[in-house]
Amino acid sequence: MTQRRIGLFGGTFDPPHKGHVAVLRAAAAMSRFDLLEVTVAGDPYQRAGTMFSAPERLALAEAAFDQLALVEVSDRELRRSGPTYTIDTVRELTADGDRVDLIIGADLVDRLATWHEADALAAAVLVGVVPRPGGRTDLPAPFRGYEIPMDPVDLTSTFIRELVPGHGDLRDFLPDEVIPLYERFRG
Repeated sequence: MTQRRIGLFGGTFDPPHKGHVAVLRAAAAMSRFDLLEVTVAGDPYQRAGTMFSAPERLALAEAAFDQLALVEVSDRELRRSGPTYTIDTVRELTADGDRVDLIIGADLVDRLATWHEADALAAAVLVGVVPRPGGRTDLPAPFRGYEIPMDPVDLTSTFIRELVPGHGDLRDFLPDEVIPLYERFRG
């Protein structure tokens, strides 16, 4: 079996937005990866609740990312019961002999040390950090990694969820394929 280099980009994707698309395009442009796996979090233990159900978030992610080069949207964390831990996903992927780089936004760098089994995660992956306004790209020890070259995108799912329906053009923030699902799921 040939070893693949996988870029693991996980999140709640509540909803997925144009910033997420920009991250995946930048990662694909690096020519570092054979596959970019987008993993939708099932029960994110460091996050209190989501607007959309897990199946809705999966459908939104598929609509947002399926047409992108190298990208595969995965439901592996949705199939697990209990809290969702990145280290479990990394272990599943590396059990097949693949190498995994974790792709995160700079806004998460300061919290890496609080992730479940952080030391084991640091030993198992390199971390590709996406620049974000106000975030840092230098990783805390023992994590090792690199910066993914791209212009920072100042957009969050929280901002989109807080938009009053009918105010603001969703096309400025969401991929066109996501908008009909987002409007239907949001009600």
